Amino acid sequence: MLTRPQKPPPVREQALSTLSAVSAAAQRAGRPADSITLIAVSKFQSAPAIREAHAAGLRHFGENYVQEGVAKVQALADLPLTWHFIGALQTNKTRAVATHFAWVHTVDRLQLAERLSAQRPVDLPPLQVCLQVMLVPEPGKAGLVPADVPALAAAVAALPGLQLRGLMCIPPATTDVATQRGHFRTLAILLAELQSAGLPLDTLSMGMSGDYEAAILEGATQVRIGTAIFGARSHPTEATGPV
Repeated sequence: MLTRPQKPPPVREQALSTLSAVSAAAQRAGRPADSITLIAVSKFQSAPAIREAHAAGLRHFGENYVQEGVAKVQALADLPLTWHFIGALQTNKTRAVATHFAWVHTVDRLQLAERLSAQRPVDLPPLQVCLQVMLVPEPGKAGLVPADVPALAAAVAALPGLQLRGLMCIPPATTDVATQRGHFRTLAILLAELQSAGLPLDTLSMGMSGDYEAAILEGATQVRIGTAIFGARSHPTEATGPV
């Protein structure tokens, strides 16, 4: 007898569960829950799904692709959402990001930062930015090597229209908690070194659905979680509902 595939739980239910899990992880780390911002990674998700997540209390959303992200920012302009750009950014697409997003987590070269600075509308608050750090060499992955971070941090911090907030990483996927924590600890140490050098930074954007607990234990202030909230992603051509 054939059985119907079970429908995933509603997004609102999953979002509430994820908020609770992040809060519990903070408690285990001896940290207040409000010291961690949950960014819902909403790439390939529909506007109605994002509205459900908002109804559960989520306010921060992360997009990886410029055209898709801008369409959602515009479609959901009636909601008090903070939009984070968390994907690889090409220099020919910086204007749209500088205009529509509040945060960019993936700055890894000065040219990118200079374009974002020049293109940030003067009537908007400074664009909040993080430098993306590649902790372990991986082919095809973006990010600065740790040795290059101090010089770029100093240069970006001096640009108008931007506010350098901290560092971001996407370490190699692993289920080993000790390895996860080691990667995140490296980023936390690097941030502390920049702070000691006089940069007023406060953000560690690290941790995703599979490793956010380890990231929180090592001081993450922002975790980027998609699958645990929205379920397995569909390719854009398979996604249902309006963008």
